[in-house]
Amino acid sequence: MAVNRYFSKVVRIQHERGYHVVQSSPYRFVRHPGYVGAIIQNLSTAVILGSWWGMIPAAVASALMILRTGLEDRTLQNEIEGYEAYSGHIRFRLIPEIW
Repeated sequence: MAVNRYFSKVVRIQHERGYHVVQSSPYRFVRHPGYVGAIIQNLSTAVILGSWWGMIPAAVASALMILRTGLEDRTLQNEIEGYEAYSGHIRFRLIPEIW
């Protein structure tokens, strides 16, 4: 959030705010570093609490985040100038050198 002042829980394109593609800090390695953090938090919370039952909602929430990255990528490629070139340069959505 410190690097990307446009970071939001909601996918919304507000052209009047002067959106541009952020390519510094964690965005140099993956396109969705905020979601990486959220997935790690979801899964690690259940582990820290020692709740195997807690892994079920954590896994579902993580799967939804992964789905959201695809939907958000499509929206950003269509709406933000330069995002398509950025996604060609930074190929990985969540895990460098894997996916």
